Amino acid sequence: MSQLSRAYGLTSVNDTKALYDEWAASYDKEMAKEDQDYVGPVLAAAHVLKHLGTPSIQADIEILDAGCGTGLAGIALAQLGAQKVDGIDLSPGMLDIARKAGVYRHLDTADLSTQLAHKDNTYDAICCVGTLTQGHVGPVALDEFVRITRPNGFVVSTILGSIYESGGYEAKIESLVNQGRVQLISKELEDYRRKENVKARMVVLKVLS
Repeated sequence: MSQLSRAYGLTSVNDTKALYDEWAASYDKEMAKEDQDYVGPVLAAAHVLKHLGTPSIQADIEILDAGCGTGLAGIALAQLGAQKVDGIDLSPGMLDIARKAGVYRHLDTADLSTQLAHKDNTYDAICCVGTLTQGHVGPVALDEFVRITRPNGFVVSTILGSIYESGGYEAKIESLVNQGRVQLISKELEDYRRKENVKARMVVLKVLS
């Protein structure tokens, strides 16, 4: 069984941490293979910077890469001009690889299925790629993402298309909209692992309060 297949079958936080610690050293190589064409991080980063504004203000914006893994989204954000990017992830092994990328201001361990240590209104944007997916973090994480994002900031997250409705993510987003906490900007299906024709919802939320 591939590491990716194992990842989609995870059922506990401890198992998730153990798998990603084990996978850290080979993750980038495996996900970059031709049979994957893992474009999710690059596309999500582009959405973040598009919605935050012009390149002239990018030096000042603060972004959290939530579930940063080995740093693929952080690298993409940096290549587009972001200079203040923090990362959090459950796996210390993944963070060790991300640290080598040299694009993060701070890197810390965190469990996205629990309350985060960050204060309210800390970031201009949250970027979350590959974490709101099968066997990983559920829709409860969106509450925390909204809490720590500044008003008029954005939450950009990939949500695996096959579980967008069944996993409760659609209902959570509708609830946040109905509470007046966010505006749903888009939820289009976009390429995620292109060569396998796997698509994810690219959810973009504007935080209102």
